[in-house]
Amino acid sequence: MKKDFLKYQTQTTPHPLAMEVSHATGSYIYDTNGNKHLDFVAGVSACTLGHSHPRVVKAIQAQVEKYMHVMVYGEYIQSPAIALTKLLAEQLPSPLETTYLVNSGTEAIEGAMKLARRATGRTELLYMHHAYHGNTMGSLSLMGYEERKKAFEPLLPDCHEITFNAVDDLKKITSATAAVVMETIQGGAGFILPKNDYLKKVRERCDETGTLLILDEIQPGFGRTGKLFGFQHFGIVPDILVMGKGMGGGLPIGAFTASEAHMALLKENPKLGHITTFGGNPVIASAALATLQELIETDLISETLRKEKIFRNELKHPLIKEIRGKGLMLAAMVETAEIASEVILKCKDHGLILFWLLFEPRAIRITPPLTISEEEIKEGCAILTKILDSISC
Repeated sequence: MKKDFLKYQTQTTPHPLAMEVSHATGSYIYDTNGNKHLDFVAGVSACTLGHSHPRVVKAIQAQVEKYMHVMVYGEYIQSPAIALTKLLAEQLPSPLETTYLVNSGTEAIEGAMKLARRATGRTELLYMHHAYHGNTMGSLSLMGYEERKKAFEPLLPDCHEITFNAVDDLKKITSATAAVVMETIQGGAGFILPKNDYLKKVRERCDETGTLLILDEIQPGFGRTGKLFGFQHFGIVPDILVMGKGMGGGLPIGAFTASEAHMALLKENPKLGHITTFGGNPVIASAALATLQELIETDLISETLRKEKIFRNELKHPLIKEIRGKGLMLAAMVETAEIASEVILKCKDHGLILFWLLFEPRAIRITPPLTISEEEIKEGCAILTKILDSISC
């Protein structure tokens, strides 16, 4: 199977990890050799409730037996999508009330960019240094990493970079700016949190200039930081909220949410302002609805902060310089990229799945399912510590 994988499935790196997966359940992935691997990555923050969560599986099975795809987005009334978007609206502050369901986080970013330009009549979009919002052409235009963009230029015009947490840069937000697009917590940059009321200052400057604030919650969203959405820690509300990854409980989905007045702009002048065939797919919407219901009906979100403390207590080692992030969106920082890679690869051989971050090579990603137990956290941290000990000897 590995030979066929390398030949027939397009690769994105020269050396993929190439684990042959048999099945996955809870916090573990099992390979075809019968080995189990404790998952500290959760499909890169996508498997919020772990693997094959019973509530999600049941919702998927029930919907598949009724109907699957029947019509392009927005034409037929399909109960899973309605229930999902209504429940989202009930969890979100005003004016975030209307949701457009799409297929991925990057498509949600594309839709949000279009909506901001349509709503303001402006063209300029500002993004952050070391930002990551996806890899489609519009999202790539907002990537704050020039080396990764060069091969695909020219990209979307009138997109300009500012620096996260740099208050002086906020003067670059002007009456010509359609939107500031930013991650609530920078992911690929190394799980960087906003400091010194930075988000409030961005919000204030956007209000002064009539600029829309688009917050990318694709990674922090759906309970990962101890709130349903990361922005709820910081006392502000975006004009457009973008989500994805953990929203679908392991199935592909994205969405962007805004006021009803803003979203109405996508249905005329021109009609079909944003269209998608599979957005709002009833099977995927059912999985997302079950995921959201499980999060708000249990203590999983509040428990995330307690589990963060366990990680911080268990991962005290001379090679770990700091642990960045919030909740179960954590990055263990080591001194060099070489140490990070050695740890990640050796842990894989010892039954623990870790991963890298896009732009910060010294980071070891720790983003387990929110359902991970205290015992599993300690089990994985013991493996990680053992590997760190072997490197430091």
